[in-house]
Parts: sequence; C-alpha cells; structure tokens
Amino acid sequence: MENNLPVNIREYQELAKKALPKMHYDYINGGAEDEHTLRDNIAAYGRILLRPRVLVDVSNIDMSINLLGYDMPSPIIVAPTGSHKLANPEGEVATARAAASCNTLMVLSFSASCKIEEVASSCNAIRFYQLYVFKNRDVSATLVRRAESHGFKAIVLTVDTPMLGRREADIRNKMVAPANANLEGLMPIDDLDTTGGSKLEKYARDTLDPSLSWKDVEWLKSITSLPILLKGIVTAEDARKAVEAGAAGIIVSNHGARQLDYAPATISALEEVHRTMPVVFHFVQRVCVCSAASQSTF
Repeated sequence: MENNLPVNIREYQELAKKALPKMHYDYINGGAEDEHTLRDNIAAYGRILLRPRVLVDVSNIDMSINLLGYDMPSPIIVAPTGSHKLANPEGEVATARAAASCNTLMVLSFSASCKIEEVASSCNAIRFYQLYVFKNRDVSATLVRRAESHGFKAIVLTVDTPMLGRREADIRNKMVAPANANLEGLMPIDDLDTTGGSKLEKYARDTLDPSLSWKDVEWLKSITSLPILLKGIVTAEDARKAVEAGAAGIIVSNHGARQLDYAPATISALEEVHRTMPVVFHFVQRVCVCSAASQSTF
C-alpha cells in the first residue's frame, strides 16, 4: 500500500481528479477565462534557473522564519482557500489540524465551510483570518470581531476581488459550494438559484463591494488592532501604496489565476515588486507569495 502513495503534488492532483465529483474538482483546479495565467503560474517557475554554489557546509539547514513576530520552521504557510468540505468532510478543521502538526500558519478563508469558532477550538496553532469587504460593512466588521475574540493573530484583506472573476468551468457546472457557515445569521446563505451561471457568481454580485478602494484599508484599521496584510498585490506601484496605507505586510498573489486572466504569474509579480521597489522589503514586515507549485518545484 505504502509503495503506491503519491510522491509529488502532481500525483496528488491526479488522485483528487479521480476521487472528487467533477464540479468540485473543476472548482478547486480551475482558473479564470482561458486559464492562461493558471498555466503560467506553474510555467513561470520553469523559467527560473538555480545557480548552486559548491563546497558549502549544508549539514545544518535552517529554513525558519519569523512572520509578524511568530516563529515557524519554514516559509511555507497555508493560504486561504474556501469550501474545504468539498474535499474532506471535516473541512477546514482538518486543514487546521494538519497545519498545526507541521507547526505552520494557516490563513482561514472567509468562505470557509467551517465556522471561525470551530477552527479556533480544533487545535492550538497560529492562525490569520482572510476577509472580503461587503457592501454591508457590518458583516465584515462582525467577522473581524469574531476572529479577534477567538485568537486569530492578523487580518488578511483580499484586495483583488471587487467582482468575481469569470470562471468558465464553474459557469458550465452551475457550481454550488457548501454554505458559508460564518455568514449564518448575518445574511441569507441558502439561495441555490444558478440561472445563467454559478451560485458563486450570483453571490459575489449581490454581496461584494465593487467600490472597494484604499480608503477601505483605513476603515479596517479603524475597527481592529490586529495587523493587516493586503492579499492580491501584483505590481510594484500597489506594493508602495500598501506601505503608505500602513499595511503590516503584503501577499503577492493573482488569486490563483482565478480572477483576471492574462495577469502576470505570481512569481513574476514578486520579481517586479522586489526589482522595482526593493525598499518595500525593508518597510513592510513581511512580503509573502501565494502561488501554485508543480512537481518540479518540490
């Protein structure tokens, strides 16, 4: 049995395709429109060459980092992704336990299929909370307060989704994700009408604020004392503006290529931020990258 275990990410992906319903696999695996950026997210790593130095003592390797004051054994953390119950009946609770077992940080998605309180009580670990800004600001503020009161250490504000990207696979499949448990009592969560598209598309149109702007960073800072990281930065100009807005960190991300097709690959965007605005790496406590990984990168 053990001889048949996957040995790389691609093999896990193949197993997932066999095990999951097509609608669920396409949602997890898919990107926006032609999926050019989705493919380039991985291909871009293949354009980076390693220049190994020799005769260097590597008997003791230290990959540990300190992120916003929290020590971790490696720079690999669990990025926010929604609806984990599509793949595991325990949902984000299982993910939280796995992250804790690796002594790494998990960012809980706003669109989690488990409640903030469930994840917080599942294990002792460092966690951040990812947030969208709603048309109804009270919804966002309530979620922030719940995250604060249950020990989450930072707020990760997603800034690249004033409107949902056009994900053609979800439209074809009339995608219906598990109900967002954290919105119970805050807004309707059981509308399954998928006429003309996916439930996700309709939900985003009805709830997310398309007027999202830099002033909303100030608003978020006014309602929480937690450090705020901005997720979805892909240009040096916006990295600079994030610093000026008082962000504690930025996450260079193209939303897994699920928002704007033909946006730069995440690793290419990171190169731009560092090459054009190296000062950002000094003024912001941390610059993280959220990107795909393939067989060749691990």
